[in-house]
Amino acid sequence: MSGLWQADEAARATGGTAEGGWSATGVSIDSRSVAPGDLFVALVHARDGHDFVADALAKGASAAMVSRVPDGVDPARLLLVGDTQAGLEALGHAGRARSAARIAGITGSVGKTGTKAALAHGLAQQGEVHASAKSFNNQWGVPTSLAQLPRSADYAVFEMGMNRAGEIARLTRQVRPHVALITAIAPAHLAYFGDEAGIARAKAEIFEGVEPGGTAVVVGDSIHTPLLRNAAAAAGVERIVTFATDAPADWQARRLAADAAGSEVEATGPSGTFRFRIGLPGAHWVKNALGILATAEALGADVDALAQSLATVTAEPGRGRRHVLAVPGGEVVLIDDAYNANPASMRAAIDVLAMAPGRKVAALGAMKELGAGTLGQHAALAEPLRQAGVELVFTAGEEMTALAGTLAEPMRGGHGSGALDLVDQLRAALRPGDTLLVKGSLASGMGALVKALLEGGQG
Repeated sequence: MSGLWQADEAARATGGTAEGGWSATGVSIDSRSVAPGDLFVALVHARDGHDFVADALAKGASAAMVSRVPDGVDPARLLLVGDTQAGLEALGHAGRARSAARIAGITGSVGKTGTKAALAHGLAQQGEVHASAKSFNNQWGVPTSLAQLPRSADYAVFEMGMNRAGEIARLTRQVRPHVALITAIAPAHLAYFGDEAGIARAKAEIFEGVEPGGTAVVVGDSIHTPLLRNAAAAAGVERIVTFATDAPADWQARRLAADAAGSEVEATGPSGTFRFRIGLPGAHWVKNALGILATAEALGADVDALAQSLATVTAEPGRGRRHVLAVPGGEVVLIDDAYNANPASMRAAIDVLAMAPGRKVAALGAMKELGAGTLGQHAALAEPLRQAGVELVFTAGEEMTALAGTLAEPMRGGHGSGALDLVDQLRAALRPGDTLLVKGSLASGMGALVKALLEGGQG
């Protein structure tokens, strides 16, 4: 991004003061990953970003947004505001206001990050695209992504997440999408909601920010579909489009063929019938593709070109990305799905493992924030694992003892109190030709297990 923010326009956008004539080519809230030319925003949360301003500037940041002047820092390289969180949101608001891009907002209990990436992948073949980095989907990530929005973008895709009611309402009013997509409703974050209906209502807050004349795209084969449709209508969304694989909907699909690397699909929607391949495996990706096509159509993109682009989409890190792991005598395929987990995404990952060649092995960490029914939700994974033909299951974390105790004895590979306790157990058990799935909630630390296995570190 060239000339994303000039000092004077950033000052006007935030109501702040900038003495210098700096120009920023990006926006960062993390001094560890700041890039040359970035405007570093010194947020105050768990740690005070003002303590890292000097480091960020030394790494090449052009300037820093601060609410106080840190010792030893040149004031000419500062944007002084009253509050850096409010300043970041104001900068994001200004970035959104000056953009002529067609904008999609995405949320859902599962699939939002992969769907965002796949949609952006397809749109990039039709114009300049800006998309949320990684999982920048919260009160810091969304305004940062908006502040990074280039003036020249034709399309933008923003992900929005939540742990509690009211969070998405705030985010969607910043994004103001032309199209709002809800990928799925599933039992995630149940600890903060009484039931799935509460989750659906919180996700439906995304419709409150949809631009006039915009479109709501909602999953059409969920028991919560009526709630989502009603919420969209109540928010004044003029067009509501549904997608489903197991019920009548505006967008429907049938999987013509499936293999361990993807699916051949025929999809039908208001703009026609499209045959294409998805380069990611699993029935859940067929449904994701429908939501992507419906969103692309509502954005005014070329739907067939978007559909064809899905053949070359790749899995995001920690979300099904495959690695080759060397073991004595050969290799193992490691499916890294360790970024997050809930009961729905666990079952989807197990279905993908079922299609993999060789002996099937799973290393599963706890699913967090499930509330009172957590042990039952963990134990219930035993049956899909059995049906998938998984031969060995390794578990980590207190919640996963419920699954370990439910598994048939021959399937019990081992258990650890933490993810890294499984490193040596897995090394001893894996053999050439195996496929290993690693999955768990972010807080379960299964990503560290993947890293240790790939790097050859010790448990």
